[in-house]
Formats: sequence, structure tokens, C-alpha cells
Amino acid sequence: MPKSKNIVIVGAGEIGRHMALSLSESEGAHFITVVEADESVAAELERQIDGRVIHGDGTSIDKLLDADVSEADFFMALTADNNINLVASSMAKKLGAKKTFCRVHPGLERNVWLFDPREHFDIDYIFSSERLAAAELSKSIRNPESLIVEELARGNVELQQVRVSPKSEARGKTLRELDFPDRVRVGGIMRGGESIVISPDEILQPGDVVTLFGEPKRLHDIITRLDHGKRKPPNVAIFGGGEYGFSLAKTLEGWNVRVRIFEADEKLCAALQENLEKTTVLNIDATFVADLKEENIDDIDFFVATTEMDQDNVMTCLQAQSLGAKKTLTLIHRADYADAITGYGERMGIMEAISPRDATLNDLMREMTSDSNYHLVKHLKVGELISVTVAEGSAVAGKKVKEVKWPRGCVLVALGNSIRSATPAADDDIVAGNQLFALVSPKTINKFIKLIK
Repeated sequence: MPKSKNIVIVGAGEIGRHMALSLSESEGAHFITVVEADESVAAELERQIDGRVIHGDGTSIDKLLDADVSEADFFMALTADNNINLVASSMAKKLGAKKTFCRVHPGLERNVWLFDPREHFDIDYIFSSERLAAAELSKSIRNPESLIVEELARGNVELQQVRVSPKSEARGKTLRELDFPDRVRVGGIMRGGESIVISPDEILQPGDVVTLFGEPKRLHDIITRLDHGKRKPPNVAIFGGGEYGFSLAKTLEGWNVRVRIFEADEKLCAALQENLEKTTVLNIDATFVADLKEENIDDIDFFVATTEMDQDNVMTCLQAQSLGAKKTLTLIHRADYADAITGYGERMGIMEAISPRDATLNDLMREMTSDSNYHLVKHLKVGELISVTVAEGSAVAGKKVKEVKWPRGCVLVALGNSIRSATPAADDDIVAGNQLFALVSPKTINKFIKLIK
């Protein structure tokens, strides 16, 4: 967001407070207003940010008007309460907020195909912090062979980088011979640290780093071929059956993964068993070493701690690692703990620490910058991965992908809207308002943006 924006946030809990602090410190001198129902939390935040903090109910018309919501470029409802967030977002939109973001319970997001709250409440973007954190945790589990994994277009498309193994069936074959699945794109190939020009007759060599884009399950098959053949399904243990653990298990059930959940609450175990089809739910307290030993932890490929208690998550990961778990991952909720674990976790045997607040911040920042000329998603050695919104009256709006003369040095990797996107095919239509992701060489960015905008 190169220009300063007027941003209104409802809710100063873990997610809202982090968003407010990050935006108030970011480049652009944004004007931040936070509406918070808890008087002590509101007073504390007011001392910490350069902006307004209003004590009150985020669904109150008086408080929203006091926050100048009609002038808001972005309105964010970030409390832990579905009803407050949905009502506040809908009211803000009716009062004139340009773009609304609404945090929801993961169950509501999962069932959007049955009932779409975006349309019903006139909300621009809905998300759940639990799903975002689960998606981050699942990347390392689903794709252990990949050097980089990046979720695009709300998970409909992924970027993955994989190194061609000396034992790969793909070595010595051309890209044409590999017969890639539909809607899977090769974005680039690095060989000896240098990017090479891609052609269908390019022969893959051991050590090549291949950048791929496509629907996650389609990528899985080709990555297995580029690496070195099929592996046995990973064995995963999840500590904690709350919303984060449940969301992770639900995510992994669609993949070839063996999953167990360790949960101490007997009633919660019963609910998990009822709502999970392929996951084994065990009523044990994983904070006790004796219980962990009984569950053959030395046979675990990934031990993932997902409870609300950071101390329990970290200590249980260390216990699991000492008992033979090959890799451990954890959620970290508190900001000061997250920084420490991110910096020193690997030395302690923790492969990765995921912060729900950072996952949410990164997701919302991508959505907020979609109003700019373009948003840099990731810098890669093979080019810049960017996203851009197709403008009304642009040279590409109303055309099929194959009808556009794309600048040399760009590869389209995703096309769609906030509900559904895919790696584009030649006959796909491009319409104004579509979000387009592309891998573009630095020299080509300006030409590409001019074409889209």
C-alpha cells in the first residue's frame, strides 16, 4: 500500500491488536482507528499505537460513526465472535466502507458452498485464522520434498519448488515427455544457480530446481516424479483437538496422510470422532511423557502442537523430539514467544513455529495491496511472483488467455476471483475484477502491469 489509508479495526484481541500495531508501524503513515469493547484492553492499546482507540461495541451504529467508518478504505472485523464480526462488517459496508474484511469461525468458511456470508452480508473478504494457520502447518507435512511452498489464490493454486533427484524418473527427459497434468505450469528452472530459458524440449538434469504452479493435488504427482518416487504416507500426530488441531486434521484428510489427534478432553474427543472421517482420535494427555511413550512416538514423522497454551506446545514438542519423533512443528500465539521460537526453535529441535496472527497479517496484507498497481507475493531467483487486479477497460478484459499477446518473460500462474481461482488454460476468459498471478522477469513488470491496468 504505497499511499496512506484510513483503516478501521473492530476487536483488539490477539489478531486485532497485532494488525493494528503492524499497520501503525508500516510505511505509509496510515490512519488507524480501533473499536474495542474491553475498557482495559482499549486503554492499553491506546498507549501503544499512533492512532485512535474507541472503547465500545463494534456493532453500535454510534461507535462506527464515531470511527468515521464511512471514510474507511479498509474495515476489519477481527474479534473472536462470528456474530459481532458479520454484523459489524455488514453495517460498515452499508455506511460506506470501501472494502470489508471479516474474521469467521472455520466451520462457517468450510461450509461457504452451502451458505455464502459474503453475498448475504455484502462482505468483500472472509477468512478464519484457524484455517490460515492450518494451511501453513500443512505445507511442510504435505510437501516434504519441496524447497519452497507458497499458497496462492486462497489455496486453489500453489507455488512449489523441487530439486530434481539423481534417482528421479524425470532425469534425462524433456518437459514435453513428462506430460504434465492439465493446469500445471513450469514457471522456471534454475541450473547451477542460473535461470535457463524454458522450452518444451528442455532436458531435465539432476540438481535442477524446478518452479511449479498448479492445483495442490496435481502438483503432488509431478513432484513425486521429479524427486525420487513414491514414499509411504507420513505419520502425523496432532497435540490438541481444538479449532486449530481440528482444522489441520480436516486439511490433511484430503491427502495421503495418516493422522492421529491426542486430546485430553473426553467430550471433545467424541465430537472430533463424529466430525473427522480418516483421523484416529485418542483420549490421552500428551503433556505426560508416559502417555507419549505408549503411543510409539518414535514412529511419528511429524508431531504438531496446536493447543492454545504456548508453553505446553513447546515443551511437548521437545518431549516428542526426545522420544524419537522425526520432526516437530508448533503453533505460537504470544508475540514475544513467537520471536524467540522463530529464532531459536530449530536449535531446540522444532522444525517450524507458526503464528496465527502473522498468518492472518500476511493474508490480509495481500488483499489490501490488491488495490495497488500490483502486489509482490514473493521474490524468486527465476522472477518476481506478483498479483494484480484486472482493471475495467484494460487491454486484456473480455479476452481469452490465448488471445492476448503476453510480454516475453511472464508466465500466468493463477486467474480467478475471491471465491475460485485456477491455473489458467488457453480458453479461459479474462474479465475485469479478476485477480491474476504471474511470474514476471524484473524487466517485464512495467509492460505487464500496463497491459493489465
